[in-house]
Amino acid sequence: MPLQYTIFPPDALRTTIQLPASKSMSNRALILNALSLNSYPVKNLSDCEDTQVLIDTFNSKSNQFDIKAAGTAMRFLTAFLAGMEGEWIIKGSKRMHERPIYPLVETLVALGAEIDYLEKEGYPPLKIKGKRLKGGEVYLSGSISSQFISALLMIAPVMENGLVMHIENEIVSKPYIQLTLSMMEKCGVQAKWDGNDIIVKPQVYNAVEFVVEPDWTAASYWYQMVSLIPGSEVMLKGLGKNSLQGDSNVANLFTDLGVTTEFLPEGIIIRNTKKKNKKFFHDFVNEPDLAQTFAATCCFKSVPFLFSGIQSLKIKETDRVAALINELKKLGYLLKENGNGMLEWDGERCVPEKEPAIDTYDDHRMAMSLAPGAILFGSLIVNDPHVVFKSSPDFWSDLRQAGFIIEER
Repeated sequence: MPLQYTIFPPDALRTTIQLPASKSMSNRALILNALSLNSYPVKNLSDCEDTQVLIDTFNSKSNQFDIKAAGTAMRFLTAFLAGMEGEWIIKGSKRMHERPIYPLVETLVALGAEIDYLEKEGYPPLKIKGKRLKGGEVYLSGSISSQFISALLMIAPVMENGLVMHIENEIVSKPYIQLTLSMMEKCGVQAKWDGNDIIVKPQVYNAVEFVVEPDWTAASYWYQMVSLIPGSEVMLKGLGKNSLQGDSNVANLFTDLGVTTEFLPEGIIIRNTKKKNKKFFHDFVNEPDLAQTFAATCCFKSVPFLFSGIQSLKIKETDRVAALINELKKLGYLLKENGNGMLEWDGERCVPEKEPAIDTYDDHRMAMSLAPGAILFGSLIVNDPHVVFKSSPDFWSDLRQAGFIIEER
């Protein structure tokens, strides 16, 4: 029997929360630190599992690395190790070995890398014979994962000939690419992004001190809770207006679902306004990690929705589109996958299960986006709740601090 939590909501929500550090910024900072031979420690580094596997890799004396379920680490390290002298083996969890990596591997091979698939063609685990890469001109689809693009961009300055990248099709998660380029620029590396072409000439990284921002994606679950509890008010410490993170757009998006944001020097205060749009439409191509939060929130508030731009959700920790359809059906909501990259709920309901237990699919965002359903239903069971450690190790203790009761069963 897997571990289960039964979650009971508070009557009111008024609290101050210290959010986890951004996993996206932490993982990029670690790679850039290594490429610049930087002796400065990264400040406010995330303590989540996905970042810890990167730290463990850099501290390891072995040439074999198990990155578990950390997709960012798999993509970033594959590119990083391809340019590092030596022979390396990189593997992960069962699900990681089901997540395609061939677009990145094939591009790296075209740039001079030597990489072999140890099991299934196109998927981890990988054997890498690292050496300085020649670089050059490549074509890469922007519709699969921006992490492939970011992985290549970070190693581009240390290639002999730099990198000219032509990105084909619609670019998914464009703000994450901009985050990568902004952090590279902080280290003294210039890139030219013109339309769908990015050019990075050979350059030397400077050693700089990184301070990682709190995580705006983690903030989305608190916006969700505030949206569902009238009169609620939550201070989220450390968040600012001029964030490098694309998911900071959550502050704008939640205005249509009844949450205002006040920016203060020490963070933000979010408040329930009782506002509710009749329908919610959004293209999540720039913020796919927010889609689960908004799907659950709209259902819980009885707001029909149509989402587009979520094609990358199918190759995340799980097929997040299928998982949302399965789990929200348990709660009485009938969602439909409406073509590639589309998810819709037109308000259609079914009889909810008598005592639904939410499965989390080894996916931290399934747990965190559906747990606030306890507010609507009075209580909710979540299976395998420890999946939140992947990005937000303190999520459940923060909920307890905010007045939720969580019973282990």
